[in-house]
Amino acid sequence: MDRRSFLTGASTLALSQALAGCSGWGKETLSLHLLKNSIPAQLISQVRQALGNSLALDLNPESQLADLFSQLQTSKNKPDATGKRWLPDFLRFNQEQDRLATRQVLFTLGNSWLAAAIQQNLIQPLESDQLTHWANLPASWQAFVTRDRQGNLTPQGQIWAAPYRWGTTAIAYRKDKFEDLGWTPSSWDDLWRPQLQRRISLLDQPREVIGLTLKKLGNSYNTQNIKAVPNLETELRSLHQQTKLYSSQAYLQPLLLGDTWLAVGWSTDILPIVRRNNQIGAVVPQAGTALWADLWVRPTGVTASSQAASNQWIDFWWQTEIAAQLSQLSSGGSPLLTGSKLEQFHNRLLPNQQVLSHCEFIQPLSKAAIEQYRSLWLAIRQVS
Repeated sequence: MDRRSFLTGASTLALSQALAGCSGWGKETLSLHLLKNSIPAQLISQVRQALGNSLALDLNPESQLADLFSQLQTSKNKPDATGKRWLPDFLRFNQEQDRLATRQVLFTLGNSWLAAAIQQNLIQPLESDQLTHWANLPASWQAFVTRDRQGNLTPQGQIWAAPYRWGTTAIAYRKDKFEDLGWTPSSWDDLWRPQLQRRISLLDQPREVIGLTLKKLGNSYNTQNIKAVPNLETELRSLHQQTKLYSSQAYLQPLLLGDTWLAVGWSTDILPIVRRNNQIGAVVPQAGTALWADLWVRPTGVTASSQAASNQWIDFWWQTEIAAQLSQLSSGGSPLLTGSKLEQFHNRLLPNQQVLSHCEFIQPLSKAAIEQYRSLWLAIRQVS
């Protein structure tokens, strides 16, 4: 996945201004590289109270996960021609003085990049015994970030990330158009209805589009051997004929203009549109959907003498009360939401527990499987 976009607004500005005012010389510094609008501005004062006034926060918001991953790649320490270790600008606290010992760094990373970050040695493991609220995280989430050095899930692995919010791939649609049709979308099957020919915008993401088609056929998003799935290519070619455009950045604009009647996209993109425009509805397919997660990760090469502040930052989002506020105030849900707690946030496009059992995170594929997906995607997209 090359992008999951986040709409920017006044809350981001407020957050940036509030946190920027907390930074200063002579203080231990926590440098945060995160997504715009991923943290509600209303929680700033509570973050400050939890971390204490002796800590300076250096906020570096980005609008795209791809940019954050690129920064992680840039941040990896490597020796230059003189044999000295090179540091990117965002890790230089003071070019005249070596102040890295007092600077701690965390990045937001999307779950789709986690395996690559581990494989490329861009991040370092976290220690559960240093995270006070690790036990508050449901076992399924603990397992999700426990991986080997290749990024594969394994109970014998290390903890590579700290999830703090999650969401879904959902369907957005024009209410006014569907009133005339006499039905509203509720499942992936609806994308194949003849009334929607050339009325759909899809993400320009093979794992998402092939994945939802696999789900329609009763298979997993993470099917390794898609050649063995009957009718998959036929169904994809049919869906391609329904599609007006593919985009991971501008898939909602045609919906707002009425050029398309239905769009498949990420819940954090869709929710702000639904709240502002009463002609836009949204639904999570009852058969299940793809899930995404935002994670805190610690880059390699950051050798602060203590990681107490960054551990406190992670722990803050795993408190029960804060998890509820994050879920209420942002466009995502806390991983602490389970069971009946999920029912309170259905308007956040979070599935209930029954639907959640049919949802999946998009996981890394084998090299052979990647080639199958790539070949099929290219073949489908070449169809006029």
